[in-house]
Amino acid sequence: MKFLCLVYLSQERMDALTPEEQRTLDRDSIAYDQRLEAEGVLLGSLPLDSSRKAVSLRRVKGCLTQTEGPYVETKEVLGGWILVDVPSIDDALRIAASIPVVQYGGVEVRPVYQMQA
Repeated sequence: MKFLCLVYLSQERMDALTPEEQRTLDRDSIAYDQRLEAEGVLLGSLPLDSSRKAVSLRRVKGCLTQTEGPYVETKEVLGGWILVDVPSIDDALRIAASIPVVQYGGVEVRPVYQMQA
């Protein structure tokens, strides 16, 4: 089954990292993804840039509006994702619990919906 691990971060905590702490986190995250790839379970992963750089689109009364910033203002922002293919949600939760950047936020694990034509 495919599961998407949505990584949510405290932008404040991420902004407070020193350059060396950020480099260490980046190295740890790359190594983690490489381990998942070697295990044959990683389908894809990407970190996201700051939510301050986001642009949100909404349809309001038939008109498309554009807003600078994230879709919703929250304490934690979507910081990245990891897509895995594992036998069970327990396996996906094990993977999510070990994501290096989780120390700065949390992870939501969701099964991928299989569309039927």
